[in-house]
Amino acid sequence: MVSITLATGDHLPRVLEIMKESVSPVWTSSALLHEMQKGDSLFIVAVADGNETGNSSLCAQDREPSPVLLGFAVFRQVGDDGELLQIAVDKSARRKGVGGLLLRAALDYAGDNMLKSVFLEVRESNEAAVRLYKKHGFSLLRVRKDYYDSPSEDALVMKRVLE
Repeated sequence: MVSITLATGDHLPRVLEIMKESVSPVWTSSALLHEMQKGDSLFIVAVADGNETGNSSLCAQDREPSPVLLGFAVFRQVGDDGELLQIAVDKSARRKGVGGLLLRAALDYAGDNMLKSVFLEVRESNEAAVRLYKKHGFSLLRVRKDYYDSPSEDALVMKRVLE
């Protein structure tokens, strides 16, 4: 079973691993920790029990499969709006609904806080992410030329109006 929970400092090493394989530029550990401590941010992780992912490593103490962090999302409230700053899923867990769970949790948070809309930027070439965002009601607002580095690429600015 996959559950969504608030990130803690213990999650940061695994979050950084996932970020390194998924996101450019990679945030620093201190930037992530700062975001975790902000009152206007939501930093969540998707965690599965070891059985869910096929992980057979056992905890020495209880001999149960250890939990596995599969992905994370960072969301920030900005006035009446929200911004999805980061969302990433481990390569082994992609196309299994983990990104959708994280995105829905961020959108639920936005709704609970009565935000009017949610914005995000995504690499133009990230077709899987664009499909995910469109599936969850986001639409293209504009293109930001040369927004990303490593490699240089345009960003699609997407928006979802909340009801």
